[in-house]
Amino acid sequence: MADAIIILVVVIILIFALKGSIKHFKGEGACCGGSGSVKTKKAKKKTLDGPVVGRRTIRISGMHCQNCVNSVTNALNSIDGVSAEVSLKDNCAEVSCDRPVDDIDLKQAVEKAGFEVVGISQA
Repeated sequence: MADAIIILVVVIILIFALKGSIKHFKGEGACCGGSGSVKTKKAKKKTLDGPVVGRRTIRISGMHCQNCVNSVTNALNSIDGVSAEVSLKDNCAEVSCDRPVDDIDLKQAVEKAGFEVVGISQA
């Protein structure tokens, strides 16, 4: 009888662990401040004031979920004259600029958000 109770408790724990893992990999769990205890701001689409004068592709390391994407997008979009679209699948950000922006400023914004810039190239 005691063995059956122990097995039942272990099965229940495994079910909750599997459920949490599925949420985590879908980007719905508490990973990186997700819908668990802390919420990150949802990334808003930013439009530029003037015509696009430059485009860059930033390769980024360390993103794991949609909350990571939102953090990077918001960090890049906080720079004047920059509009970013970040892809978790490709681990990169496509950045459009309506004025000259230094690569150093882009790199610092991504790093301030907690991620590593692997490379920046002209798009």
